[in-house]
Amino acid sequence: MLFLLTHANKGEAPAPPERAVDEDFAPASWQTHRWGLASARWELLRGKSFWITGAGTGYGRCMATALASAGAQVFLTGRRKKTLIEAIEAMKPFSIPVDNCHAITADVTDILDVKAASAGIKKLCPSLYGLVNNAALPPSGVRFPIQDETPEYWDAIMRTNVTGPRLLTAEIFPHMIAGGAARILFMTSEAGWAFTSGVGQYNVSKAALNSLAASAAAEYSDRYPEADVQINALDPGEAKTEMNCDSKASPWRVAGMSLALLSHPRGGPNGRFFCRDGRRLRFAYAKEYEKPL
Repeated sequence: MLFLLTHANKGEAPAPPERAVDEDFAPASWQTHRWGLASARWELLRGKSFWITGAGTGYGRCMATALASAGAQVFLTGRRKKTLIEAIEAMKPFSIPVDNCHAITADVTDILDVKAASAGIKKLCPSLYGLVNNAALPPSGVRFPIQDETPEYWDAIMRTNVTGPRLLTAEIFPHMIAGGAARILFMTSEAGWAFTSGVGQYNVSKAALNSLAASAAAEYSDRYPEADVQINALDPGEAKTEMNCDSKASPWRVAGMSLALLSHPRGGPNGRFFCRDGRRLRFAYAKEYEKPL
């Protein structure tokens, strides 16, 4: 059987206007723009609980901040306690309440850490509404990684970028479904559609993550047909983060689209692929999402 891998070409005509998402929100003005959400969608986030991995820096920090500004309870996870605390402290100058923000140190590749973090979250909320699998390792810098990468780093990037999200999602999902709904984002990359020389191990890990996201969407919705399950993949694009220090783009650009997906009411996308600017992507048998967000 032939499997086709496709991507919405950047050179083609853009999607209809209602699919566009503003990327240029200033975090200090969140009370005015609400990251592009209508008031009803904004209120859907209030009081709900979200877990974000890789939350100490970059995209994870930005998404955690945006969710906290909406009045959500946010669990920030990463391997470095210091950066998680810094991420929470950085919300205060924006007048964002941080009483419901919790730093939970964990290595997503360690099942014991995952279980301990999950147990801690279960004590702090009756059900978890949203999960963002954002933690990832970058390419190692080896010139020809498919040929020369050490087995140790190859294993590490696959454990972090693929196995970790699978472990964490499987561990916490029963607690999510206790509330009757689940919103899960797998943060992917354009590398998942690419074959660029020099970053082969990263390309493979993100392609595998794409398949994991769509497969999880199919499996979890099949097992829990009465629940409101929305599991999708989001490509945050390039921005200035620890992984890409030379970029001029702001990591805050991911906030609008991530909140649009996490706040979607019942009947929203499941097993679909999106870019931070609102474009809908295709991967293998998953076609572009056609309904308004």
